[in-house]
Amino acid sequence: MNKPLRHIAIFCGLLVLALLLRDNWIQYVRANELATHERNKRVTIERYASVRGNIIVDGKPITGSVDSKDPFYKYKRTYINGPMWAPVTGYASQAYDANQIEKLEDGILTGNDDRLFFDRTTSMFTGDSKKGGDVVTTLNGAAQKAAFKGLGDKKGAVAAIDPATGKILALASTPSYDPSTFAGYSAKDEKAWVALEKDKDKPKLNRALREIYPPGSTFKVVTAAAALEYGVVSDINAQTDTPEPYILPNTRTPMVNHAEGCEKASLNKALEVSCNSVFARLGDQVGRDNMVKMAEKFGFNNAEIDTPVRAAASAYDKTMDRPGNALSSIGQFNTATTPLQMAMVTAAIANDGKLMKPYMIDELRSPNLDVLQKNEPEEMSRPISPKTAQLVQQMMENVVENGTGKKARIDGVKVGGKTGTAQHGEKNKARPYAWFISYAKTDSGSPVAVAVIVEDSDATRDDISGGGLAGPIARDVMKAVLDSRK
Repeated sequence: MNKPLRHIAIFCGLLVLALLLRDNWIQYVRANELATHERNKRVTIERYASVRGNIIVDGKPITGSVDSKDPFYKYKRTYINGPMWAPVTGYASQAYDANQIEKLEDGILTGNDDRLFFDRTTSMFTGDSKKGGDVVTTLNGAAQKAAFKGLGDKKGAVAAIDPATGKILALASTPSYDPSTFAGYSAKDEKAWVALEKDKDKPKLNRALREIYPPGSTFKVVTAAAALEYGVVSDINAQTDTPEPYILPNTRTPMVNHAEGCEKASLNKALEVSCNSVFARLGDQVGRDNMVKMAEKFGFNNAEIDTPVRAAASAYDKTMDRPGNALSSIGQFNTATTPLQMAMVTAAIANDGKLMKPYMIDELRSPNLDVLQKNEPEEMSRPISPKTAQLVQQMMENVVENGTGKKARIDGVKVGGKTGTAQHGEKNKARPYAWFISYAKTDSGSPVAVAVIVEDSDATRDDISGGGLAGPIARDVMKAVLDSRK
């Protein structure tokens, strides 16, 4: 073979080798990436080629599938009480992908998960149509209905947890949206999606998990726990040395109280009427570093919590000065939290100091109802001792019996709570947020802890209060859980 032909042969051989390498790279190394790529239409077509599994609450599906009569996408997702359950389910759309449980458990719901290989193989021989598996949630339908109804046309959120297990019982966010309105890919679906994207009230935002707020006076339970745990206070009924007015450390700024009788008020009395001065001073006495440690034990400053839907991280500033720490100790300044985080704080106190990791999926099931995965309760931390927790419980129960939380009372049930009215906006001129955290206690323990925030309402600024706006919602959610267990 002459030299030019040899060069051509070598060059062609290299091209063939490069083609083989490229082909193997695509088929094996990048196979999974390309198979699941968002621009691969085959993924979406496959997702809706068969009946999608359901998301289950109280043994009943809150989702469904209908024949869409479409040449590409055979089935379309449907939702029962879509706006109420959207913060839990998320959406599954032929045009706009999916999110939350619909996205995270897509493999189970479509039937493509490796754990469903046997079911897929069996259906090939039996001739049965392929079906997806089910996602069984921890949610309590009655509690969710009470939360959603209580929020009504107000902007806000509710998170409710079983303190003993960490199971999420309710997760409501308003305003909400109906995932059914854009489950397809028609012009009508596009119009609904665009309208949601442009809505200034952000109905697609999961406020219970993904929005952070100043917690206001609800954070005082954390400060109270820190004061007891670090030995600043030993007797909750003993007078403190709090002057009136109390001047923030290193400043000439007085701490404003919105309650009377705060001078030298005991810890118990200060929580009952919500004295800013007492808790700002206690936060300063505990010190920034110990306040940070306490907040972090409850879940602040931690990485995002996966429920499995990811919750935003709550924050307690690690670098602020003394006056900043004093303000943060009453839930203002840079302190920021999600409703889920405040439900976790309440749950840990109700559970005698043990914080359980929150989760909302109980089990994953195959189409023939075999359990593929069962989630078990998992301890997250022990922020405070049982003794401290029980003292904080006494104070929270006093708030409901004699203080600002009276509207959360439930006949025949011991309820602990704390109100909060969080200032925000430039120079605190925006309408305050109304908070309420609470738990219900029976002879067999505390089956529910709740956090409620109302961002906006029809009430005038002077009438906005955690006890007045958020307290009744928390009461109804707790009562729904208690009634469902009878």
